[in-house]
Amino acid sequence: MKDQDTQKAPAPSKPMKKSAARLGAVQALYQMDLAGTPLNHVLAEFESHWLGQEVEGVEMPDADRRLFRSVVEGVLAEQRRIDPLLDNALSNGWPLKRVEAVLRAVLRAGAFELMAKPDVPVRVVIAEYVNVAAAFLDRDETGMVNAVLDALARELRAAEFAGD
Repeated sequence: MKDQDTQKAPAPSKPMKKSAARLGAVQALYQMDLAGTPLNHVLAEFESHWLGQEVEGVEMPDADRRLFRSVVEGVLAEQRRIDPLLDNALSNGWPLKRVEAVLRAVLRAGAFELMAKPDVPVRVVIAEYVNVAAAFLDRDETGMVNAVLDALARELRAAEFAGD
């Protein structure tokens, strides 16, 4: 019997790990919103069974666990500040509580990063969460993520738009 060449997949790059962390954070926030899963439980579940693990035959990408925790914990800690900001950025008469749960999780996570992570450029935050939204939502909703986060970024981080 001949030995088969087994090649290990290359380690994910730092940007891929950050993207995977954002995707995982949105999934965790969605689960917490829908099922009321407590923070410690959802963090433990995602870190041990989802991030970088094989799930239903699909290898989940490894994630930047610090970023994952930061976003999930940050959204919860800042939700009383985040939700009114998102309400104002959404179209008149369409409050955040009426937005579908996955979309709400994406918007909250993106808003948190815009508020709390000034080292991450606005364009990166918006692009990352539009990509996360595209994994779950249709084109109109991903366009809404782009528009809402852009409006919020112009309010929160106007200096980054000074040259526009």
